[in-house]
Amino acid sequence: MNATKLWTVFAIGVAAGAAVALLYAPQTGERTRRQVRRKLEDASDYVKDTAEMIGDRAGKAYKKGRGAVEDALDSAGDMYDSAAKRVQQIV
Repeated sequence: MNATKLWTVFAIGVAAGAAVALLYAPQTGERTRRQVRRKLEDASDYVKDTAEMIGDRAGKAYKKGRGAVEDALDSAGDMYDSAAKRVQQIV
């Protein structure tokens, strides 16, 4: 199990546990509903922020990988040109 899945499962477990604790707490229903709503909004914000962070990291990794591939292609092209010139000199 990778770290992302582990933290996702952990976060869901924490949210479920908090929801159950709030539902069984000795307080008024209105107050409990407000707390549940607030916790859901907090969880939604957390998920949005995490998704944005993962998107940013994926974009950076893509750009870095693309740059590496372009560098490798340039190097391969240069090596091919050099080899072709040497073959031309021999022939």
